[in-house]
Amino acid sequence: MLPEVLCEIRSTLCTWQCRVKKRVTMSYTLITGASTGIGQEFVREFARRKCDMVLVARSEERLQRLSAEVNPSGNLDIHVCAEDLGDPDSPGRIYDYSVQKGLKIGLIVNCAGFGFAGDYTSMPLADLQEMVQVNVAAMALLVRLFMPDMIAKKKGGIINVSSVSGFQGVAFLGLYSATKSFITTLSESLHEELKDKGIKVVVVCPGYIETGFHARAHQYPEQSMLPVSEPSVVVKASIKGLYKNRLHVFPTFLDFLLVFLQRFLPRSTVLKTASFLAPLKL
Repeated sequence: MLPEVLCEIRSTLCTWQCRVKKRVTMSYTLITGASTGIGQEFVREFARRKCDMVLVARSEERLQRLSAEVNPSGNLDIHVCAEDLGDPDSPGRIYDYSVQKGLKIGLIVNCAGFGFAGDYTSMPLADLQEMVQVNVAAMALLVRLFMPDMIAKKKGGIINVSSVSGFQGVAFLGLYSATKSFITTLSESLHEELKDKGIKVVVVCPGYIETGFHARAHQYPEQSMLPVSEPSVVVKASIKGLYKNRLHVFPTFLDFLLVFLQRFLPRSTVLKTASFLAPLKL
């Protein structure tokens, strides 16, 4: 009886030691907007790839359910960090959480964001401020906070989810397209700035994706001529683009084509086309 108990204790200690060693030596993937849409699909894909993660979104309940779904055996080390990125102090708290837990972030996936469709003057001021904070400031701050650790290790990755709407203004989606332009141009700058420091930076520019985003933004893409893709298309293209260190990742050929053709068209035509392809519930 005693030998069996000792063997069980030894096995438990070995398992605990392995997990502690893994947490010290292995890096984690931090995903914002992890509870829904593209962010949720990133979580599922990285779980399939046996990656440890830090999940960030407002709803702790949703994150806990998702963690249990993708990690039923408990073999992965998944941390839930419930934060509202609309709070200017949230990026700092996320960074402090990772430091206090001893979690080395090797990859940041910035998926959090939302849109608003309608006349710019009809946009509630609270929504305007929140969109700038979530889509722009939170993303920029998170990258800034974690980047020095990546540079010190000469290894890391950043995936920023933008949109094809970030390559031109879109009438009645003006602030949203402007925030996506910010994401795109900052990612381009960091891609060049960090390419010799072992850090890969890619910006993902999808078209219409089947998520809850459009309902909140008051859009109805089913009435557009453009096809609607699944979030998995974005995720797989993003990871492939990261490995190849591509600057821009266009999940579908049509996404690439829409941006490429802008080079040959007058800007006024580009703006009219973008507005036409973005049907709104006004």
